[in-house]
Amino acid sequence: MQEITILSGKGGTGKTSISAALASVAQNKILCDNDVDAADLHLILKPEIEQKEVFAGAWIPHIDDETCISCGKCKDLCRYGAIHQHDDKFSVNRFQCEGCRLCERECPVNAITSERSTNNNWYISNTRMGKMVHAKMGPGEENSGKLVSLIRSKAKELAKKNNNQFIINDGPPGIGCTAISSLTGTDKVLLVIEPTRSGLHDAGRIVELIERFNIPCFALINKYDINQTVTHEIELYLEERGIDLLAKIPFDKTFVEAMIKEQTIVEYAPKSNISKEIETVWNQLIQ
Repeated sequence: MQEITILSGKGGTGKTSISAALASVAQNKILCDNDVDAADLHLILKPEIEQKEVFAGAWIPHIDDETCISCGKCKDLCRYGAIHQHDDKFSVNRFQCEGCRLCERECPVNAITSERSTNNNWYISNTRMGKMVHAKMGPGEENSGKLVSLIRSKAKELAKKNNNQFIINDGPPGIGCTAISSLTGTDKVLLVIEPTRSGLHDAGRIVELIERFNIPCFALINKYDINQTVTHEIELYLEERGIDLLAKIPFDKTFVEAMIKEQTIVEYAPKSNISKEIETVWNQLIQ
């Protein structure tokens, strides 16, 4: 079984469009959307949810007004300014709270209790391209890296159970916790780069991260013809880093038309040059 993760240094490079297109040509695979903070692979694949589970998020404290003696110790201890005072009453702003639970531990009358947030869910779904594991985090929630690790482990369990040969991870943008959780233990990375200054800069940051994990990395330049100068700079950078460039995909409105129809480029225009290029990329990845 091979696990292939598609990443990008920044948002908007077309990573999810490429991931969905690769899913169209791949056989015997499980799909996993690692971008739990802003998942969008489901917009194309229209999953039918088979299993829904709660992911326990951050600790949320609550102050019991009747037990509270209004000493203000919790407010003095909170470094995040999450405890607010109104007259002699105290309350917690959950969006400022970091869930450290210091207020709960230090309350002299045990007026503060905490519960885990249940505003996050993960799913196992059926799509027209096979099983898909994905998740949704509520606004302001944390532990997204742990959630990525969880859904990846569930995808592996499914793949082993169903004898799937491939897991395709649509990774998150950037180099944060979710990107690190997406990289750990994966077999290969396909880096999607756009030919802009920020695209080149941020690709450099994600490449440095990938190299720390010693994972084979391949690249694809999307919309390469919108800036030929930067495209050439990216090619030189990849050559310098020893990263194979598998394809240069031109800007094409057909991608937009396919998204409007809620299809991948391979489904919408199977005989197009881009669809053939996507198939070639997949064949190179799995060799």
